[in-house]
Amino acid sequence: MSDFFHGVRSMQFSSKSPAAAAMSGIPFVIGAAPVHTVSGAVNKPILAESYDSAVEQLGYSSEWDQFDLCEAMDGLFRLYSCSAVVFVNVLDPKKHKKSGQEAEVSFTGHTAAISALAIKESVTVKSGDTSYVCGKDYELIYDTEKGILVIDALKDGAINTESPVTVSYDEVDPSAVTKEDIIGGFDPDAKTSSGIELVDSVFPLYRIIPDLILAPKWSCQPEVAAVMAAKAEAINTLFPAKALIDADCTNVSYFKDVPVWKNDNGITDKNQMVCWPMATQAGKRYHMSIHLAGVIAQVDRDNGDCPCESPSNKTMQADGIVLSDGTEVALDITQANFLNSMGIITALNFVSGYVAWGNYMACYPENEDIRYSYITVSRMFDWVAKSLILTYWFKVDKSIRRRLIDSIVDAVNLWLNGLTGDGKIYGGRVEFRDDENSQKDLLAGIARFHIYLMPTIPMQEIDFMLECDISYIESALAA
Repeated sequence: MSDFFHGVRSMQFSSKSPAAAAMSGIPFVIGAAPVHTVSGAVNKPILAESYDSAVEQLGYSSEWDQFDLCEAMDGLFRLYSCSAVVFVNVLDPKKHKKSGQEAEVSFTGHTAAISALAIKESVTVKSGDTSYVCGKDYELIYDTEKGILVIDALKDGAINTESPVTVSYDEVDPSAVTKEDIIGGFDPDAKTSSGIELVDSVFPLYRIIPDLILAPKWSCQPEVAAVMAAKAEAINTLFPAKALIDADCTNVSYFKDVPVWKNDNGITDKNQMVCWPMATQAGKRYHMSIHLAGVIAQVDRDNGDCPCESPSNKTMQADGIVLSDGTEVALDITQANFLNSMGIITALNFVSGYVAWGNYMACYPENEDIRYSYITVSRMFDWVAKSLILTYWFKVDKSIRRRLIDSIVDAVNLWLNGLTGDGKIYGGRVEFRDDENSQKDLLAGIARFHIYLMPTIPMQEIDFMLECDISYIESALAA
């Protein structure tokens, strides 16, 4: 394709009245949900603003090993009260299923039950040669809390509840979902997108920009992690995001082996955040990326939807950290700091309960440029870029005039000064430089504004220097 572009974009450089500030801390989560229980969508971004909204649209199951999106629903909404989460379910009941299941069931009262994996539309109920009719002889009701599909014999129906019936059905097979389903892509024949590729559909559908990409069950696979990082580079070719990667908690059980896994699998991108191990809360086991996304969303929300503060040393809704099989992990400060020094975020239980612990992106320590290595600095550059695009998009195609140039410079400087005054950045300014706006570019309709920006740095080390000063004893004993 050519280099032609029509719109607003930003370019970021590293160096030693936007009212439309971008929302921040919006997770985009890919996985499997029991959508067959609610006739939910497959490979479509679903915006949920509450736990109930997510369950209504995607269904719910406590079998998180099979339905990983339910783990994310529970963690992000129930533990961290996220205001908005976008989910993509890739489990397709028409594709990921086992056909020809059969069971003989007996009634207790007027109800009998089969597995909630059963696809309601495929169920047939028979007794000998007699076939019963759904809606006339019985109703089918999912009880997701108990994990069953209830066969409710109707009072005026033909079913004899004193005798067993034979139930035939197809059932969804979450184990048939593969990393290829998660990665997805664009189907040129159907002209449809799937999997991670659907992150580009969120803004056109909902006018929000997700900035945290998660695939909790799958991101430990390097192919998935790589695609997540690639999409995080520029959603809709414009908006930067971050990919939250869970290190392997099945095969990597010792903290010193995590950096080896990270490097061997190429999880070193500037847009990736790596975390290890898993976390527990009230007997439930969660992937660490869900907790990290929840903490990030909470901290951003507390700062007016601005990612100016690090998620590190912020309270997690956790009571333990474990491996995937539930084995407890106990990290002391030295071990947790070792992981941090290798660009890995973990959890620490040290002074005030469990907190997220770590300030560095996955590119650290290979890339020590603070523009890319610090979570807060990197995310603030992303946020400023998105805010500028959203605010000044309506200026596209206006005539290039001195008044327009000056108005943009004045408004952006006013906004940056406000961020400085609020303590969200150390300082920033914008310039319209002659050496970056050649006559050729201006004739092509291109105007370039140079943003100089310095986000705040987390104080991740505090040193108290203790010295014995004998002059105090002289003063204390003086007559």
